[in-house]
This record gives sequence, structure tokens and C-alpha cells, in this order.
Amino acid sequence: MSTGEAAQPADPEPDTEVRQLLERLVSEPSPSGEETGVASTLAEFFAAHDREVSVDDVGNLRAPAYEIVLLTSHMDTVEGDIEVRVTEESAGPTLWGRGAVDAKGSLAALAVTAVRTGVSFVGVVAEELDSRGARHLVETRAPPAALINGEPSGADGITLGYRGMLAGTYVATSESGHSSRPGNNAIQDAIAWWAAVEDEFEQDPYEPIFEQVTAKPVGIDGGQTDDGLSVEATMQVQLRVPPAYSCAEIRAIADGHLETGHVNWYDSVRPTMGSPRTALAGAFRAAIRAQGHEPRLLRKTGTADMNIFAGSWDCPMVTYGPGDSALDHAPDERLPFAELDLATAVLEQAVERVQS
Repeated sequence: MSTGEAAQPADPEPDTEVRQLLERLVSEPSPSGEETGVASTLAEFFAAHDREVSVDDVGNLRAPAYEIVLLTSHMDTVEGDIEVRVTEESAGPTLWGRGAVDAKGSLAALAVTAVRTGVSFVGVVAEELDSRGARHLVETRAPPAALINGEPSGADGITLGYRGMLAGTYVATSESGHSSRPGNNAIQDAIAWWAAVEDEFEQDPYEPIFEQVTAKPVGIDGGQTDDGLSVEATMQVQLRVPPAYSCAEIRAIADGHLETGHVNWYDSVRPTMGSPRTALAGAFRAAIRAQGHEPRLLRKTGTADMNIFAGSWDCPMVTYGPGDSALDHAPDERLPFAELDLATAVLEQAVERVQS
């Protein structure tokens, strides 16, 4: 190495335990609603380490213990069949499979950390669907002193913020008539309303996406009714909400553009932005630096279970886990084992610092 050339951080020793657990978890398909196999695998893992485990009313896998910090991640994945295999890549041995990044890498690292440090763990269901596992958790237990939520941040990243989400269904009906008539039908009404909403929240290229409202239609259906007397239109919409707004404020703005039809707002998840100055965040920064890396503080433009926890529990929390979030839900989802090892080492050190 020439003078002035920076030394590269050394990878930690291969962590056979966490690697084997991750392979088992990824080999168990678990799209939302089908998490039983993953829960059983985790139950066997904790039982082998003489830990108490139980499955609650919605399917969450709970391993209660020392309450200084709660470790939690989700057991479900999106749909998609990716062959589970290990290949040799530039980053070293790499595990491919649905959920390797989102979020079974985090799930495995947190589970192993929980048994090594003696803290509480919960694997929750349905994060990819409606977060009913996280919602049930906050309704059925007291807040922990601190919380680590598992999602891919990269082994050197600490996620402190997520945008919220407002989801609804626009519905309109109009009388049927010949398409040559000048008045709008229900389909045009739906398009006109959504165009007005998009104009309201037009993107500013000079402002971070995290600070802006993103409006997306995620489904649309319309046409003449079976009896031929009406035209109906429905549109499924989602708006991502930055911390500068509340979901109620965004809803009022969107409703203000309604001239016909109505919106059934069926889900509202508040945005969250944690402080980087908590003892928990500080423990992660120190743990990442101890592994020879410089920590990155992240704000995610999506929404996660951390939003649910932050909406109900007033305690320090971060989201952390191995993997490149650009591979979430992707057909080439994969996780290098070296990054899994590093994230597990960081988690152990961070929890130990919080405990001390």
C-alpha cells in the first residue's frame, strides 16, 4: 500500500450461525399471510438456545427476555419465486432468494443478536400487506425502553426516518350515454380529480424526495355497468407523506379537489423522523466505526413498521439491517454473506453498548 492510501476495513470472521439461519429462513417461502414456516424455524432456533417462545393471536413469533431493548423485524415477503442458491460474486459468497434482503437478512441478524445478548425479539407478520403484526404488537404490550427495527439499510447505514402513507379508493358513477356527448363520464371524473391532486403535489427537483409528497395511482378500473345504465370508475391511490405534513392535512388537500365522486380513505400511517442524538443512535454509530466503517444516517422515502411503532411508542428507535434496499422486491434479490456477518457484529456491539 502506498503512503497516503487509506486502509480498507477488514471483514469480520465468517459467522456460520447467522449464515445458516438465513439460508433456512430464505428457503421457507413466506408471502404475506403465509409466515408459519418462518415462525417455526425461528421458534426452533430460540428453543435450541433455551429461550421461551410463543406465537400470538395474529401469528407474531415472540421471544421475550431482557427489556432494555426490543429487536423486531418482519417474517413476510412479497410474492416472487427466486431460486435459493449461493454464488461466488465480487463481494464473496452471496445468498440469492426472495426475502434475502427484505427482510430476512435483518430477521436472522436480529434473532442471533437476541440470543447472544439476551434481549427480547419479535418476528412480525404482514409488514408487506397491512402491518397487522406491528399494529397488534403495539396494542398488546408495553413500550420497550428502546427499539431496533430490522429493514435493509446497509451494514453501515442507520435509518432514522420514513415518510407516512395515506391510501384510499376514489369511486364515481355517471349516467351512461353515447361517447360523442361532451360531458364527463365517471372515468373522466376520476382522471380529472387525480390530475388535480398530482398538480397540487408537483415534484420539486431541488428539494429532497423525503421532504415532498409523492402521489401515485396504484390501480384503476372503469366502464359501463352490467345493466348498461351507468358508467362507474374506481381508482386506488397512495400518497407518501413527509414529516412536515400530517396525513389529515394531505387528505384535506386531496378532498378539496373533489368535484364529483368520493374517496374512501382506508389507511393512514403517520410519518416519523427520529433524533440522531439518542443513546441508541450513538451506540450504532460507535459500533459501525468499531468495525472500521463510517456510519451513514438515512431517511427512507417509503413506509415501514417503524412508522407504526413510532406512532404508539415514545422511545428511542432506529431501523437497521444488512442489504441494498434497491434490491427490495427485485427479481435479483441477494445478500453477500460478508455484509450479513458485518451487520450482526454491529448489532451485537450496539446492543451491548445500550446495555452497559
